[in-house]
Amino acid sequence: MTDVLISFVVKWSAKEYSIHVDKEGTVLCLKKAIEVETGVKVERQKLLNLKFKGKPAEDAAKLSSLDLKVGFKIMMMGSLEQDITTASTVPEIVDQIINDLDMTEEEIALENREEYLSKIAKRVDSYEIKLLNEPRQGKKLLVLDIDYTLFDHRSAAETGNELMRPFLHEFLTAAYEVRTMGMLFNIQDYDIMIWSATSMKWIEEKMKLLGVSTNQNYKILGYLDYLAMISVHMDKYGLLDVKPLAVIWGKFPGVYTSKNTIMFDDIRRNFLMNPQNGLRIRAFREAHLNRDKDRELLYLAQYLKDIAPLEDISQLNHRSWERYRPSKKHK
Repeated sequence: MTDVLISFVVKWSAKEYSIHVDKEGTVLCLKKAIEVETGVKVERQKLLNLKFKGKPAEDAAKLSSLDLKVGFKIMMMGSLEQDITTASTVPEIVDQIINDLDMTEEEIALENREEYLSKIAKRVDSYEIKLLNEPRQGKKLLVLDIDYTLFDHRSAAETGNELMRPFLHEFLTAAYEVRTMGMLFNIQDYDIMIWSATSMKWIEEKMKLLGVSTNQNYKILGYLDYLAMISVHMDKYGLLDVKPLAVIWGKFPGVYTSKNTIMFDDIRRNFLMNPQNGLRIRAFREAHLNRDKDRELLYLAQYLKDIAPLEDISQLNHRSWERYRPSKKHK
């Protein structure tokens, strides 16, 4: 029996599952086998890189027609039924606790501890940012998370557009070319990096799915994945993985600094090492319910424009970004 089976690896929710199906079966047979292993129903599965002639393979397509090799890794999106109900109302407990606390003193202590600075130095030496374009002279840096920041990765949908946060491309275009009105030659834009706590392969798939990597109106500087993160310890919460911006600053000395960098993430603990550079964005969940009313990226595009002329944006209180009003000399 084993000689008529073919094996695939399905990556979903940060785990990998070994799937065995009849090599003469269909995509639907594969999805049913995936449901058995993962619990994600067939109708909620989206197999990102399963293609036939450049298009998503239909359920009736024969696996043998897809020319897949044994062990081919399939990237899947999809939600368990219980997650669909609770995703927007029950965030991870540790995120909720940390996000609700004012940890200014503790954050400062973390930011300057020698053991964490040593970890950052090692990342600067050994980690390779996937650079897509060259830095532009004199630009600020915008670092963006993906999941729940730009993209609802847990809801079921037929296309990436259904899961994409509203106004994503308009936001990225505006950030890439912020032109300060009234000052003919004062063009203050942002280079843009993507930093996700997932694998590089997953980042590339998501950016392709959302049309970010191919958009002609802006350019992404580069990608960072989970390997660029470090672990820090807090007495109250134990080990936490964070995104230290000093990894980027160390890779681009004198180009990007604490004065010209801002990070958007829906999880505040991710910028514990750089509390003055982080802005916690509202999580974009349940896309099918919220995509018609979510305006977060529109408002943040205006905020980026307003603060672009400033020499040091780390002096701002990004927690109060919605109340920020630029001074007249910067308008």
